[in-house]
Amino acid sequence: MARVVLERDAGEPLSTGTTGHFRSAYRVSVTETTHQQHEGGARSQEYRLARTSLRGLRQDLFDDPFAYDRLPPRHTDGPFVRRLPGRLRSDARYLPHAVVGAIAFIALVVGSVGGSLPGGDLPALLSGVLCALPVLATLVRPVGAFWMSLAATPLVAFVNGDGWDWPWMPGAFVCHLAVMVVVALRTRPRTAVWMWVLTAVYSFLADAFFGGTYYSTNGGPMLVTSAFALLVVCLWHIRQTARREVTAQRTVTAHERSRRTLLEERTTIARELHDVVAHHMSVVAIQAEAAPYRVENPPEELERAFATIRENAVAALTELRRVLGVVRAEDYEAPDAPQPTLADLDALLANVREAGLAVDKAVTGAMRELPPGVELSAYRIVQEALSNSLRHAPGATARVEVSYVLGGLGLRVVNTAVPRNTLVKPSPGAGHGITGMRERVSMLNGEMTAGPTDDGGYEVAVFLPVAADRSEDEA
Repeated sequence: MARVVLERDAGEPLSTGTTGHFRSAYRVSVTETTHQQHEGGARSQEYRLARTSLRGLRQDLFDDPFAYDRLPPRHTDGPFVRRLPGRLRSDARYLPHAVVGAIAFIALVVGSVGGSLPGGDLPALLSGVLCALPVLATLVRPVGAFWMSLAATPLVAFVNGDGWDWPWMPGAFVCHLAVMVVVALRTRPRTAVWMWVLTAVYSFLADAFFGGTYYSTNGGPMLVTSAFALLVVCLWHIRQTARREVTAQRTVTAHERSRRTLLEERTTIARELHDVVAHHMSVVAIQAEAAPYRVENPPEELERAFATIRENAVAALTELRRVLGVVRAEDYEAPDAPQPTLADLDALLANVREAGLAVDKAVTGAMRELPPGVELSAYRIVQEALSNSLRHAPGATARVEVSYVLGGLGLRVVNTAVPRNTLVKPSPGAGHGITGMRERVSMLNGEMTAGPTDDGGYEVAVFLPVAADRSEDEA
């Protein structure tokens, strides 16, 4: 940080009412500040690099090194394992465990007979056990096994006394090399680098301070051999990571391709549906508008009927364009008309009455504003239920009940049975209307029942949950 000097400007004349404290100025040496900031930035970068490295060392080898981490069974979907019979394929899951056990046995044998002691006495057996335990520990505590191997190396040398190799006796050499390879396979490349660095530090310190009584040192062979082995393991890690990334990218690409194909199919269907339905609905609207002019002095009821037909056809075209806008091309612009709500329910009922269905409405509970999704779904459910009554129960009467309750909104649309003397035949239906209503209700986590009534009619009952407003609860 730059040194700031507070001094008085003697060359500036004193003004009336101005004290020396307020005439003081902060003077900073620009050259010194720039030089110090440059040095501080360089030091900070090196400091951050060293701090990051030490943090990685602490995370990999010092943070809970003896944490339990069991070696999981291997997958049996490999190209070689899949060709094995059923029992061998099941046993192949524990092939890595068997390999580690075999290496531990080799370390036990080499540690027992590879030193300066006879192979059958107790110290030789103790040396072999010290070499085998770290290898077995890699199955459950991999990082701890590395520290065990590093600690067992001088113990094995102490038990064997004077020998030909230092600092790694033959058993310790096999043990430490195997432990580093297994731990590197089970962790990540950064851990392998830190293990090799600590091994090099131990080799240097052992040769520098305690290697005088031994004939030769094998620190160099250990470092070279372990470097090649860990390099192969790191390359394997990189290959596996690249394979996973390629697999993930292929999955994403396949998903995007499937999604694009689906959008193209939906767009094609939307265009075809629009071309077919819009054409016929346009013809209906034009014919309904022109029909009254073809009759001399048409009755007022006939003119209103044709006007209602034309209005319904135009409204259907508008709704069709709005719905198909969801599945059309990206350059399609949906109309800006607001979505219908329960406030538009009276207009819907009036339209249905003009179409010939006698319908009543009953509202219970305190009316309140509901979320837009609930309002729209409720309106569409009532609209679809009344449309089903028009198609499948001509001549019947219907009733719409809207209940504002504490936990949500209740809807009930019921129609009576079809009169026997009606001249209009019910339209056959495929049941898509009920399916659409169920999808809307399921989207809002609601409940719905639909089925015939005891008197031969049909009833649709829906409950749409609505979360209580906190302001209303507090009031």
